[in-house]
Amino acid sequence: MNRSMTTTAVDSWISFRKPSPKARLRLFCFPYAGAGALIFRTWSDGLPADVEVCPVQLPGRGTRLMERPFIHLSPLVEALAQALAPLLDKPFAFFGHSLGALVAFELTRRIRREYGVHPARLFVSAGRAPQTPRGGPTIHALPEKELLAELRMLNSVPSQLLEHEELMAIMLPLLRADFSVYETYVYANEPPLNCPISAFGGLQDQRVKDCDLEAWRVQTSVSFSRRMFPGDHFFLKQPLLLQGLSEELEQSR
Repeated sequence: MNRSMTTTAVDSWISFRKPSPKARLRLFCFPYAGAGALIFRTWSDGLPADVEVCPVQLPGRGTRLMERPFIHLSPLVEALAQALAPLLDKPFAFFGHSLGALVAFELTRRIRREYGVHPARLFVSAGRAPQTPRGGPTIHALPEKELLAELRMLNSVPSQLLEHEELMAIMLPLLRADFSVYETYVYANEPPLNCPISAFGGLQDQRVKDCDLEAWRVQTSVSFSRRMFPGDHFFLKQPLLLQGLSEELEQSR
């Protein structure tokens, strides 16, 4: 693994981390489209004390607002693999929500190829399995009015954000970039992962169905589990989620 990355370079990709030399496992968290590390800021308070939460901050948001966001998945995953390498020196797990689930999956494949390591567990939340047809319209290149209409209809962005016109004016370029990452992705066959996969879904999610989550099963040669939580596509704030996540992490000892 490349250990030459400086602490500053690593820290630009991780926000709200509380380094713990006694942690038995690091949990890297990847956000949904348009979101940043902030959505995971309080997670360390709700997870086991021996889990070091590492919220991933992608370019174009939060502390990296002035950086150009990625528009394709492959170069994003390549940059992540290099940046996070110094923190893969102890057991770790990946959690990704919606777009973040796809990023976490392809990053797992990438570090398997490059470093010969894998997470103790891969958590894919509110994301359809990568080999399933994407479905729905391609929206990242639509004019602003049409893009906003599609975002409302698809429930792809939290409703409170969509109603904030000034904030949305700032957020639209980032959302376009993130949807481009998702919509230009082309799945390639590789052997199943040799780590457990846990799929999480929202009971009221109209975008990602049970079958979309169940389809993740073929991506692991080890064990697979599926849990459903109250809420729609954005069930991240459900207290039951962190409880379920904690239980799954305990199984990764």
